[in-house]
Amino acid sequence: MAQHDDASTPGSSIERHTESSPGTAVVTADAAQNPGFPPHEPRVTDVDPKADKKAERQVTTLFFLSLVGSIFAVAAYIAFPIVPGDLGSVRLNTALVGTGIALALLGIGFGTVHWAKALMRDTELVEQRHPTRGTEETRAKAVEVFTLGNQESGIGRRALIRNSLIGAAAVAPLPAVALFRDLAPAEDPNALLKHTLWEEGVRLTRDPDGSPIRAADVTIGSVFHVIPEGIREEEEYLEEKAKAAVLLVRLNPGDLNELPERASWSYDGIVAYSKICTHVGCPVALYEQRTHHLLCPCHQSEFDIANHAAVIFGPAARPLPQLPIAVDDEGYLIAQSDFTEPVGPSFWERERA
Repeated sequence: MAQHDDASTPGSSIERHTESSPGTAVVTADAAQNPGFPPHEPRVTDVDPKADKKAERQVTTLFFLSLVGSIFAVAAYIAFPIVPGDLGSVRLNTALVGTGIALALLGIGFGTVHWAKALMRDTELVEQRHPTRGTEETRAKAVEVFTLGNQESGIGRRALIRNSLIGAAAVAPLPAVALFRDLAPAEDPNALLKHTLWEEGVRLTRDPDGSPIRAADVTIGSVFHVIPEGIREEEEYLEEKAKAAVLLVRLNPGDLNELPERASWSYDGIVAYSKICTHVGCPVALYEQRTHHLLCPCHQSEFDIANHAAVIFGPAARPLPQLPIAVDDEGYLIAQSDFTEPVGPSFWERERA
C-alpha cells in the first residue's frame, strides 16, 4: 500500500490519499503541516571577523590571479608567436595563451562563487512575482532591490573585492583583442581587393568547370556563376577566386536601367557583377528573376540588378562592383578590364590605424 503526500505553503494542511485497491482512494482526516525553512545556521565568516577577512583576501587573490592570467595570455601571444610551418611554435603558443585565458576566466569564476558562498548574505527568502511592471511603485521597488543587493553582497563596503573584480573584468577581454587584431591582413586590404585577375580580353568561364561562355547561350532570366579563364592555374587559386567571382545575368534590355557612363559595360542585356557582398563579403548568389533582385543570405542585403546593383535593403553600404564585358570575334563573353573599384566589404576602404 503506497502513500502520496503533496507539499503546500507553510502552515497549510495536506490531505493524505491512501490507495486501498487499484482504482480507489480513501481520504483520511489526518493532516501535515509544512515545516517551512530549517533553522538558519550561521557560517564561520558570519561570526568570526578573522575568517571574514581571510575569505575577503582569498576572493581578492582570485580576482588578481585573473588579472595576471589576462596579461600573461597577451604577453605569451606576443613573445611566442606562431611560426608558419613550425608545429612546435603552434603548440607552445596555444598552450601558453590557453593557460593564461583559463587562469583569467577561472579566477573570476571561482572568486565570484567563493564571494557568494562565504561573504554574501545567505538568508532564505520567498520572492513573489507580480504580473505588472513599469509603475512608479515598481521602479521604486527596483531601487530598493538594488540597494538591498548592495547591502547583501557588501560590494559597496568591500572596496578591495570590488576594485579587484573591476580590474579583472576590465583586463579579461584583452587576450581576445590581441588575438582578433592579429587576424587583420598584413598588407593594405584596399589595395589587395582593388585588383583581381580580370583584365582586357580575359574570357568569362563557368564555375567550376572553366568552360567559356557564349553570349548566345545566356538566355533571358538565366544566371551563371563565373570565374576568369585560367584562374585554376594560379598558385593561390582560392584567394584569387574569392576576389574575382562574378555573377552573370541576362535581362530584357528594356528592363535594364544603366548609368550613362556604363552604357557600354553590358552586352544585349547581359550584365556581370561581383558576387562578393559589400557588407562583410558573403557570396551573393540568390537571384529573383521577376524582380531582378540579388539577395545576400548572410544579412539579407538586396541589390537591384536592373538598376546598376543598387542597394535596396539591408546593411550593405554600396552597390556591387560591375565588371565591364564585351563579346570577342568567336562570340564568347570577355572582360573589357578589371573592376574599376575594390570588391568586397566597404569597411576595408577605411584607413588603417
